[in-house]
Amino acid sequence: MPIPDEVVVMTGGAVTAGGLLQPLPSFLLTYLGVVTGLTLGYVLGRCVGTPVVNSLRRKKKLSKYMDLSETWVQKYGSFALCISYFFPVIRHVMPYVVRVNKMSYGRYALFSYTTGLVWTIAFFTVGRYVGHSAKDVGYLVYAEGLHFLWLPFVLMAIFLIMRRRNAC
Repeated sequence: MPIPDEVVVMTGGAVTAGGLLQPLPSFLLTYLGVVTGLTLGYVLGRCVGTPVVNSLRRKKKLSKYMDLSETWVQKYGSFALCISYFFPVIRHVMPYVVRVNKMSYGRYALFSYTTGLVWTIAFFTVGRYVGHSAKDVGYLVYAEGLHFLWLPFVLMAIFLIMRRRNAC
């Protein structure tokens, strides 16, 4: 896709902040788009798994992502899905890899859809706050994905601190 996922999700948040769309339906449709796209990778991994993975591995640009995905699955198991969401390209390769490694759909859905929800909340919320700069911030996150792995954790910590302060 020519537009990174981060930019799409953040733009969704930005247009809701501007009042063009209602936040809840926009968020739900954005989330469904994210998990649908990645589920398609899982389904394709089931239908044409090993040949596609081998084909992707032969492409120079994708071979390093395939190798990294396989290493993460061996090292972290199902949690590799959670980690992969925060890395561009790897999040799209991982569903193929986990399916070729015989992960059940139920397990895939549990890990992928839960992490997808957290990922979508994080980027949708950032988009609501950065507004017109969503495109630039999204491309920066896409380009520097490894350096921004801490972003969802910081956002969650800020949310929890603010919630606790309001409860007291």
